[in-house]
Amino acid sequence: MAELIELNDITRQPNSVITVGTFDGVHKGHRALIGTVVSKAKERGARSVVVTFDPHPREIINPGKEGIKLLTTLKERCEILEDLGVDVLLVIPFDRDFSLLTSEEFVRDIIHKKVGVSEFVIGYDHHFGRDREGTIDTIKNLGQELGFDSYVVSKQEMGDVTISSTVIRKTLAEEGNVKRAAEYLNRNYLLNGIVMHGDERGRTIGYPTANLKPEHENKVIPKNGVYAVKVRVQGEWFGGMMNIGVRPTFDDPVRTIEVNIFDFDREIYGETIQVRFIERIRNEKKFNGIEELKAQLDSDKDKSLEILS
Repeated sequence: MAELIELNDITRQPNSVITVGTFDGVHKGHRALIGTVVSKAKERGARSVVVTFDPHPREIINPGKEGIKLLTTLKERCEILEDLGVDVLLVIPFDRDFSLLTSEEFVRDIIHKKVGVSEFVIGYDHHFGRDREGTIDTIKNLGQELGFDSYVVSKQEMGDVTISSTVIRKTLAEEGNVKRAAEYLNRNYLLNGIVMHGDERGRTIGYPTANLKPEHENKVIPKNGVYAVKVRVQGEWFGGMMNIGVRPTFDDPVRTIEVNIFDFDREIYGETIQVRFIERIRNEKKFNGIEELKAQLDSDKDKSLEILS
């Protein structure tokens, strides 16, 4: 993975190309920003540094009842950033005291004095610091004073949609459109989960499932329904189909996440597996008995195999 460093452990290196943000999802817009950092660092012979925060700043500044839903955990972000060629992922613990720093204090005392910066890459609409008062002009003015360059990356659009983490959360949670989310993310949406014991009802009708507990409680879960998926278990990839919902045929009020892994027969309770969403097949539906449900599952599997092929 990209080297994950906390603020107290960072070594100051003046020749560093830096960007700052939460980067939840590491979507196409983020990738344009991060790709610029990596390419400019190579041009300068510099260190590429992505500065991010944990927990998500909104958890501290404006916590809702359920908290902010995440497209990526910190571990997932780190893995993606490594693939993009980033040298260092600097993680700053975001707490109430940190949230009170002004944008100028943040750039002077942390970015300039502790990390070191030769060029600061910033998104076209980025605001930062206390009350989000820091802007592109803040970076440009401090750069002239402190001796670093600045570069602004323009917004990334698909059609008439400006790509953002908020748009992707809605696309997944409200629409279940995992194909469109994959276009925004430039990758399939993924979910890491721990395999838990369930009621084993699926086994009795020939469709055993692994019941998943998401690795992070605030991870975005796509809209209820059935999905064609790819599943990584013990380092191997398998096809599968996933059901998210309350299983109305059995009048079960508890929302569950369960995946039927094709051509698979191993005990994996307690293990963490990764699911990548490929395409949504259908809505949840109540069936008139087990035989009708099994016939639909047969059809769902055929459709999933067709999609995955």
